[in-house]
Amino acid sequence: MRKDDPPADGGPARTPEDATPADEAGEVRDDVTPGAGERGAGRRAVARVVTALAALLVFLALVAPDDLGHLTPAAFVRIPVEALVAVAVLLVLPATPRRVVAIVGGAVLGLLTILKILDIGFVSVLARPFDPVIDWPLLSAGLDFLRGSIGPIGTDATVVGVVVLAVALVALMIMAALRLTRLVVRRRIFATRAALVLGVVWITCALLGAQLVPGVPVAGTSATTLAYDHAVQVRAGLLDQRAFEAQVAADPFGDTPDDQLLTGLRGKDVILTFVESYGRSAVENPDLAAVVDPVLDDGTRRLAAAGFAAKSAFLTSSTFGGSSWLAHATFLSGLWVDNQQRYDTLVASDRLTFTSAFHRAKWRTAAVAPGTTGAWPEAAFYGFDQVYDFPKLAYKGPDLGWATVPDQYILSAFQRAERSAPNHSPVMAEIDTVSSHAPWPFIPPVLDWNSIGDGSVYTGLAAGAPPRDAVWAKGTPAVRDAYARSIGYAINSLVSYVETYGDDNLVLVFLGDHQPLSLVSGEGANHDVPITIVAKDKNVLDRISGWKWQDGLKPGPDAPVWRMDAFRDRFLTAFGPQGEPAR
Repeated sequence: MRKDDPPADGGPARTPEDATPADEAGEVRDDVTPGAGERGAGRRAVARVVTALAALLVFLALVAPDDLGHLTPAAFVRIPVEALVAVAVLLVLPATPRRVVAIVGGAVLGLLTILKILDIGFVSVLARPFDPVIDWPLLSAGLDFLRGSIGPIGTDATVVGVVVLAVALVALMIMAALRLTRLVVRRRIFATRAALVLGVVWITCALLGAQLVPGVPVAGTSATTLAYDHAVQVRAGLLDQRAFEAQVAADPFGDTPDDQLLTGLRGKDVILTFVESYGRSAVENPDLAAVVDPVLDDGTRRLAAAGFAAKSAFLTSSTFGGSSWLAHATFLSGLWVDNQQRYDTLVASDRLTFTSAFHRAKWRTAAVAPGTTGAWPEAAFYGFDQVYDFPKLAYKGPDLGWATVPDQYILSAFQRAERSAPNHSPVMAEIDTVSSHAPWPFIPPVLDWNSIGDGSVYTGLAAGAPPRDAVWAKGTPAVRDAYARSIGYAINSLVSYVETYGDDNLVLVFLGDHQPLSLVSGEGANHDVPITIVAKDKNVLDRISGWKWQDGLKPGPDAPVWRMDAFRDRFLTAFGPQGEPAR
């Protein structure tokens, strides 16, 4: 009998497409015994395990949620429509196109899985998914954080490991897709029936909106939705740049004469302080507020005793959990800067900023940026005469990783450099504190200001500090406690500075740049951050009476909430020639 003759039992003839020899891609068929005895049984068992693992890998890639909050066993009880469509397509294609589709499909699924992992990371830290157009620079910022936390060797090893795992994931997904494709063709009848039955179940669940986990439908389309959402993201990012350029150019204060800027603050030293990760959760989340609120209440009493008053409210930050420079740009420019593309567009412009307004009005302007260790070309855009980066701060204390310098040392170094002379020119400074930046390896006490010196005093204090990752190893309660204590230290440092060096001409504005990461702030936390203005001169706070901000350092639940990009214009209006009209 010729090989293309029908079999003697009258069954259907096997075509070359359906025949899948045992030696294809070096694979042993799991329905054919390659030999008798234990060796053949062992090979069949191995083949079946490998096939099962391939199916599991593809299934997980298709249905795994992209949000840790949905990562429960019930979330995996889903029918991925992509698998049903793939089976239907593979069954009708000839051998060669079928293999090409399997390879391409596996590669795409591998890349989508990497994208999903990035989404999980971004949602966990920044409370938003990864944007494939504008978020690549954030990976560099993440590496900087790692270097400060685990050192350069650990960071390099991590990068190599991540790259190897990413390549391996794509390769494994391609191999899994090829293996399952061969199985579908070998078991054509079973695969067809299973796809039809599951297709009916999928349609039924889709019509009923069946969900075992809220927001995670049983009739799954997560891979398709993921690809579509990110494609929309790409298009939106490309369109946003042109629209944002128009916003940058439309500056209501751009043509204001220099002598008409900030007339209500003439002769004042204005210190703008961004307190790292000081979010609304610090004053409202019970676990955090138990530590932070007493510090704020005590600070209010201490400042009042020194003759100072304070007004507080909330601003809604443009970022969450990180990317501090985006929040700084939003606050200083009066524009909503929530991604790197907008940031790059902004700093390439000549838009008036909060700080450059002071520069134009003849204040000496300075930036105290301990987290900056290299060139910072944006300083010219922001209008700074002087930048005190990490090298210029001349810190001689212990290496604290990313949180390079204790907050009190930062303030002490600024005082010596800019405000120690009795008749110094009015100065406007942006000071970025860093002690409240994760991973909080060392939270010092507030010291006598005369003992700060070059920072070597901290060497002994930090000698018994645990390793940088010790806090995280202890779990969420320890992480939240360390965060809250670091915020308390930052606030205490500022209050102590005002008590020690404050006078009638000091105006302090301090605010958070963003909320801490979700692990600390809690699931579903908003983007709000506290903001406070402190002054001894009553006329300063009278200028903002129309804002209806609350008294003291701690804004209450009913305090006003503005978007962060609204502050620049409101501030420049309030302290301009006409003052802020009552509202």
